[in-house]
Amino acid sequence: MQKKVLIIDDSALMRRVLSDIINSDERFHVTKLATNGLEALSLLFQEKEEVDAIILDINMPIMGGLDFLKRLEQENYKAIVIVVSTVAKDGAKETIEALEHGAFDFVTKPDNFMDVKNDRFKNNILNSLSVSLKLSLASNQAVPVVPPIIVTTNRNPITQFQRSNKENPKRIIAIACSTGGPKALQKIIPLLPEKLGCSVLIVQHMPVGFTASLSNRLNELSKIRVQEAEDGEVLKDDVVYIAKGGNQMRIENQGSNHRISLTLEPARNGLRPCADIMYESLAELDYDEIICVVLTGMGSDGTKGIKHLKEKKNIYVIAQDEMSCTVYGMPKVVIDNGLANEVITLDKIASAIAKNTGVH
Repeated sequence: MQKKVLIIDDSALMRRVLSDIINSDERFHVTKLATNGLEALSLLFQEKEEVDAIILDINMPIMGGLDFLKRLEQENYKAIVIVVSTVAKDGAKETIEALEHGAFDFVTKPDNFMDVKNDRFKNNILNSLSVSLKLSLASNQAVPVVPPIIVTTNRNPITQFQRSNKENPKRIIAIACSTGGPKALQKIIPLLPEKLGCSVLIVQHMPVGFTASLSNRLNELSKIRVQEAEDGEVLKDDVVYIAKGGNQMRIENQGSNHRISLTLEPARNGLRPCADIMYESLAELDYDEIICVVLTGMGSDGTKGIKHLKEKKNIYVIAQDEMSCTVYGMPKVVIDNGLANEVITLDKIASAIAKNTGVH
């Protein structure tokens, strides 16, 4: 049976483009269109229109996407909502808030009409619908957004982890996440203590513009300082650094310190930033203990980097469990490869991080 989709967008052109994209896949059918959030609420609550998923614009007259999501929350209306947003500063900020208020995922609107017609935008829309509705990715897609989950054989979790016997061991925390990550991070970072005694690195799959808004929002909510990573910046304890969207992030030696290196090199497996690259860079540094955390997300990013890191360093790996994941992809691959020391629900991850850094 085809999945019913409601499109909410004030642009007639975007409504047509999105309808054509969605209806091109036989699994989906656009059943209703709305030009703003208020019109959509009428369809859902007055006309009792039943839909499986909603494609939502953010900036619209009368009622925008954020107010629409807040109304759904107030009415306790459960819906799968995918935000299709611009990368403008305000759009990025509001998109982060939309994820807080129940949006499943977001897709960035192309900058021009030519890009609207390309396969990447089409595939991003169809992939988000597929994952949110727990369907397989479309077989006719020419440009996969994420690599396929790798085939694994070892499901036995690693148990060995030896604490450093140094009085003040050098530690770092490295977190990887994708779909569902912003919401997951809001359940973790604000619960971390202000003084953690080490740096925290985060790779969240996002394009340029969105990671700054995510960093600012997490900083508002948290005791520990949170910021978007800057090229050449020396790592400081008690600071959370979020990899800048559209860049690859590595950590390099700078004398007795470590510094952030951001590059515009090509995406790896379609990802920029890519968690594998971040993890691999830590293998060459003088950390005594590295705590790796893999959260919700589609694909397998992080597994290869953690495997490489484990060959050279003393690491402890925390994976989010299936029940609390928005998308059980990245943690599943880590677990299936026997790399997880601990598999726990989202609400326990902050305390597990603190425990493994010696903070109580």
